[in-house]
Amino acid sequence: MCSRANERIEIVRPDWAVSLNAGFSTCRGGVSEPPYNSLNLAQHVGDDPLAVQANRQRLVEQAPLPEQPRWLRQVHGVRVVHADAVERDHTEADAVWTDRPNQVCAVLVADCVPILLASRDGRSVAAVHAGWRGLAGGVIQAAVTALPAHAEDMMACIGPCISPAAYEVGDEVVAALQTAGVNAQYKRTPAVRLDLSATAAEILRDCGVGSVSTVWPRTDTQPERLYSYRRANRTGRFAGFITPFA
Repeated sequence: MCSRANERIEIVRPDWAVSLNAGFSTCRGGVSEPPYNSLNLAQHVGDDPLAVQANRQRLVEQAPLPEQPRWLRQVHGVRVVHADAVERDHTEADAVWTDRPNQVCAVLVADCVPILLASRDGRSVAAVHAGWRGLAGGVIQAAVTALPAHAEDMMACIGPCISPAAYEVGDEVVAALQTAGVNAQYKRTPAVRLDLSATAAEILRDCGVGSVSTVWPRTDTQPERLYSYRRANRTGRFAGFITPFA
């Protein structure tokens, strides 16, 4: 299980040449009690709201961030919003972008794939949340289109998500992705297991994104670092966050 609050939070950073303040939190270093221990950042999962507030403040202080992230109410859809339009924890969307200094884009995950996008000059950024519905619906393409930069001048980092070994999907998922024209990546064992990370990478490359990298920790294999909804239905959420250059 995730360790307790006597340690600093852990952040996994993208391997980018441009040193933007961007990364993925883990479950380490917060104050939430089990089963949310310890750095749960989500208000909607049943955790003590005061603990979540304290965890979010730790993220701001230790990341460090210029403001509280523009937290979304994620609905497995394809809506992309500018950070200016976000009412924290209420605005329904699955991707947020900004080209304004000191605004922080963020998404919450616990198996779905978080994706951070940035123009190479670091002046426009986005955070994207995608499960299979988002991949089929086109949320990644919508986020790439929203940024005021050419795709070939963008960088993308795919964050920790569930591994295909733990993500068996049914015929309806395969059919939905096929109908949407997604070049989905599967492992067959013989069950059909969707590789969210590899599928997101294929979509980003198809969009023409110039640089696509991946952070490799898997939610289902690292219970001491990452939340997993499939592993423990009642659990917290970690974040992917990014803020542009001033």
